[in-house]
Amino acid sequence: MEIGARIIVKGLVQGVGFRYFVLRKASPLGLKGIVRNRFTGEVEIEVEGERSLIEELVRDVRIGPRSAQVKDLSIEWMAYQNQFSEFTID
Repeated sequence: MEIGARIIVKGLVQGVGFRYFVLRKASPLGLKGIVRNRFTGEVEIEVEGERSLIEELVRDVRIGPRSAQVKDLSIEWMAYQNQFSEFTID
């Protein structure tokens, strides 16, 4: 069963290749969505797919790329809306 999620990642997550890291992790899992920088310094991920695959992505995102420092991460689970055709960077 497919589901949606909004993930907010806090810490040193901008200017360190974080969005590209998320794209490289999400695409092979078949997840669809978008990752973007927020003006607050956080990274926001909107993603849809199987819950277990989203949870796998979250495990990778908690670590992030080598130069990132993830301090906190929040997940808001949502109903699946089929709003994305692929995973992209905004």
